Amino acid sequence: MTSETPIIDADAHVVEWEHTWDYLEPSEKKFRPVCLETREEAGIKLQFWLIDGNVRGFRQPAFSEAALEKLSQTTGRKYAVDQTAREMGNVGLRLDYMDRNGVEVQVLYNTIFIEAISSRPAVEVALYRCWNRWLADIWSQSNNRLRWACMVPTLSIPDALEQLRFAKQNGGCAALMRPVEGQRLLCDRYFYPIYDEASRLDMPIVIHIANGNPWLCNLYDHPFRLAGTFHRFRVPTVASFNDVLLSEIHDVFPTLRWGFIEASAQWLPWILREAKSRFRNLGREWTENIPRRYGMFVTCENSDDINYLAQQAGDDCLVIGTDYGHTDPSSDIDAIKIFRGRSDIDADLKRKILSDNARALYGL
Repeated sequence: MTSETPIIDADAHVVEWEHTWDYLEPSEKKFRPVCLETREEAGIKLQFWLIDGNVRGFRQPAFSEAALEKLSQTTGRKYAVDQTAREMGNVGLRLDYMDRNGVEVQVLYNTIFIEAISSRPAVEVALYRCWNRWLADIWSQSNNRLRWACMVPTLSIPDALEQLRFAKQNGGCAALMRPVEGQRLLCDRYFYPIYDEASRLDMPIVIHIANGNPWLCNLYDHPFRLAGTFHRFRVPTVASFNDVLLSEIHDVFPTLRWGFIEASAQWLPWILREAKSRFRNLGREWTENIPRRYGMFVTCENSDDINYLAQQAGDDCLVIGTDYGHTDPSSDIDAIKIFRGRSDIDADLKRKILSDNARALYGL
């Protein structure tokens, strides 16, 4: 890997704040989310959004500097400290961080929409369109270095297609969907117009850990919150990879690419082994390196066995990100720096994971 290799942070975030909703249309101001927060305990405030009469969107916890430092020492991972960089109140600070870490491009994902925000199409369309406009503005200040995944309002297909076209013209490089959208899985033909338009625009469908089914989210509302989030968000993302792999989608949309983001990648050999058996039972051909053949990419983490994954799944389907802006189990703003410095990974494999594969996924 040379110093000229453009490094792509394939999973970074913006944290929504009051300014985010300034992009609403005047007629949509009635849908503006209201921020709620708990009392501070041990240097931490939990924050939420009140949307359409319900507490819906989780906002990243507000840590005091001391509490964030304590968390970093406990987990052994480093987190973004400056709130204005997390919220993009100061785009320059985010670009400064990227420069210090040799990152050419970050692909930005949402924080608030990890669960369904409303069952009313008008609310979803208004807030998703607003968020997309905010990201377009951020991109316009970044010299094309802060790309983003478009929020797709699946409750209204015409509006979803309109937002994809807007995103393509304004720095968007992917179409974001949750592994479960309402009562539908991603292989449902209801979504085919979205897939068709994404194919035409050369934009991948990206599935970030999330869950858009309120009933499932309530079912897994475990008393121990961290245990519940594993079931609610990570497991459905892994299952959606299996669903897409086994579906007819690749025949119907042969050029459409897919990204599965922030669920780590250690599960990938298991899912591929299971799928291979089912391909055989269905009389379908199985070929080596099938993830890349089907345009399917997965974010890995430093805690994964990278060399084993490359051996089992192929070396051209893995990408890596920092989860910048969050304090989740996948978050580490030094993840790319650590990965670059590892001596146990071949230079060619590093280049593919840090650059080539991400550029292929996002069409950069």
